[in-house]
Amino acid sequence: MKITRITVWALDLPLSQPYWLSGGRLKFERLDSTFVCIDTDEGISGWGEGCPWGNTYLPAHGPGIRAGIATLAPALLGRDPRSLRALNDAMDVQLPGHLYVKSAIDIACWDILGQIAGVPLWQLFGGDHAAPVAVNSSISTGTPAEMIALIRSASRQGYRVHSAKLGGHDIAADIARIEAISAALPTDEKVTYDINRAWTPGVAVQVLNTAPSRDWVEQPCETLDQCAHVARRVSNPIMLDECLHSFQNHLEAWRLGACEGVKVKPNRVGGLTRALQIRDFGVSVGWQMHIEDVGGSALADTAAIHLASATPAANRLASWLCHYHLSVDPVAGQGARNEGGFAVPPSAPGLGVMPDPSALGTPVATYESAL
Repeated sequence: MKITRITVWALDLPLSQPYWLSGGRLKFERLDSTFVCIDTDEGISGWGEGCPWGNTYLPAHGPGIRAGIATLAPALLGRDPRSLRALNDAMDVQLPGHLYVKSAIDIACWDILGQIAGVPLWQLFGGDHAAPVAVNSSISTGTPAEMIALIRSASRQGYRVHSAKLGGHDIAADIARIEAISAALPTDEKVTYDINRAWTPGVAVQVLNTAPSRDWVEQPCETLDQCAHVARRVSNPIMLDECLHSFQNHLEAWRLGACEGVKVKPNRVGGLTRALQIRDFGVSVGWQMHIEDVGGSALADTAAIHLASATPAANRLASWLCHYHLSVDPVAGQGARNEGGFAVPPSAPGLGVMPDPSALGTPVATYESAL
């Protein structure tokens, strides 16, 4: 089997309402997503999606994905998409780094492998059934009353796990938010206070030791070393996210004792191949993990849910579904969706999501092998 064609689409994905995080310093209104279809000489095609959360959240942006694919394509055409380790090695030789560029290609090749094997991705990742995955809401920064209202609205949609966005230099405001949310949260619901790296270590220690809670605190500071400094001085379990880009970063976080859990995002770490490696490491060291993606439609969400579903329950926390924040749905009716606070991955072979190319518009690029 050989890759014969790589087709690329650029999709504008407006959010249903503006979204603020990192203490309100970052605002998002739309996402720039890249869809990729990989065709083979045996008539099997695979799909992947790469979608950064804007261009201010991480060192990644939509046009960069498409430029990177143009660089990678000559090294991929003619290769066997089932040889995922070799394919990732080839991408690393052609374009060192830039992991977010490679994720959609890697996901599409996993889709092909699953179809060839006749099994869904969750089974390739080690699951014995399509285990339901709890989904968590994402609560934008606001006043305590505004954030509590958003949590209650999410609860009515079935969510029992919430991610509340805090952060900044207003210590009193963040203490008030934590105290109000913790007091208002029903006993059967959970919240993670997601700082998105907006605190300095001093602010983090002051806030968390003044307003202790039973809940996770995610990415309190910018760097891994800063987060490790905070982890040694507070009682909250620490979840790391934005400072973890590679397996080496995860290994260093474990060596430092910087966290009790991590977020594993295929589009940030380079695709499902690397996310699977990190997932298995996390299980081996006893971490708990949110396995979800950075952004995108239900296609990207579903790829992550396959991996989350196949993760042992003791290590699996809730997953976020980005597509519920979008005002458009390019794969309507397909993939993992919120059903009463849980998402179940498809059991069709491969990814189980197959976009209609005619609904995606005109491709921005097509790369084909010479006949």
